[in-house]
Amino acid sequence: MKTAEFDFDLPEELIALRPVQPRSAARLLVACGARIRDSVVRELPRILAPGDLLVFNDTRVIPARLRGLRRRPSRDGSGQARIELMLMRREGPARWQALARPARRLAPGDRIDFGGLLAEVASREGGTVTVDFDRAGEALDAAIARIGEMPLPPYIAGRRPVDARDRDDYQTVFATRDGSVAAPTAALHFDPPLLAALEAAGIRRCFVTLHVGAGTFLPVTAETIEGHRMHAEWGEIGPEAAAEIAAAKARGARVIPVGTTAMRVIETAAAGGEIRPWRGETDIFIAPGYRFRVADGLMTNFHLPRSTLIMLVAALMGLQTTRAIYAHAIAMRYRFYSYGDASLLLPGARA
Repeated sequence: MKTAEFDFDLPEELIALRPVQPRSAARLLVACGARIRDSVVRELPRILAPGDLLVFNDTRVIPARLRGLRRRPSRDGSGQARIELMLMRREGPARWQALARPARRLAPGDRIDFGGLLAEVASREGGTVTVDFDRAGEALDAAIARIGEMPLPPYIAGRRPVDARDRDDYQTVFATRDGSVAAPTAALHFDPPLLAALEAAGIRRCFVTLHVGAGTFLPVTAETIEGHRMHAEWGEIGPEAAAEIAAAKARGARVIPVGTTAMRVIETAAAGGEIRPWRGETDIFIAPGYRFRVADGLMTNFHLPRSTLIMLVAALMGLQTTRAIYAHAIAMRYRFYSYGDASLLLPGARA
């Protein structure tokens, strides 16, 4: 399929720069097959059915954006340059792989001072560097937590400063496992009152983990989706969650991941035909033509044009229905992207 088939024009004013408060007051587009209606997230306990299982991603976003100065010996002061790193993957107690900007100003052996935290460039390939910090383990984690910024996506960070509010806003209320550089944004809409209401309505939940990488922000640049190389991310589904999902399928209940990240974990774990405990890296690319093994629906935000995420939506709902969903969302002035509104996508006729 041509990547251009997943393009659309979005008015800039529909890009949300802040989330609504309270979280569950966000709007919710409900698509049941080709039928579309408008609701709000707090109505989920009345929209879903008792016994339905929501699958959440419990990853925690780290303040992965670091700003510092390259310090290279020179007589004329040219050894200094402002550098920004976006941490992507931990490769050891003191070693991280990161996206660098501007990467061309870095070479192996360069040292970067992040205001008390030092890093040395071990290698560079294109815009990606591997760096060794001057401390390791929990000491490094504490330093990153102190000086790092929340890694808001470019369409937000490019329009306003990142501030203290984002430390809470860009984190789910059940985030427990450090490792993401992007939030599982559909789950940002859930707050304690909504979770309590869902439980009271007999709607079950379980947790999996996928540490979201910076590649989630990247558009597909290949001319066809078949030419795209998917980035890999680390995930895990434990025995308890796998059993909960298997039991839901056995009793005929719907399994609805909250977010494309949770979707990718459970579909990876069911690659052998049935859901099993799993941990490791996944580069699963869910696009039109994919046969779903576990998921019966999806709750998700509204995604970027030409992204792997909108391709996943089209795999679930069909390309024409996906176009209709996005056209409706734009016409009805839904808020888009990470801090925006949500959709509940159910390919069957039952809501």
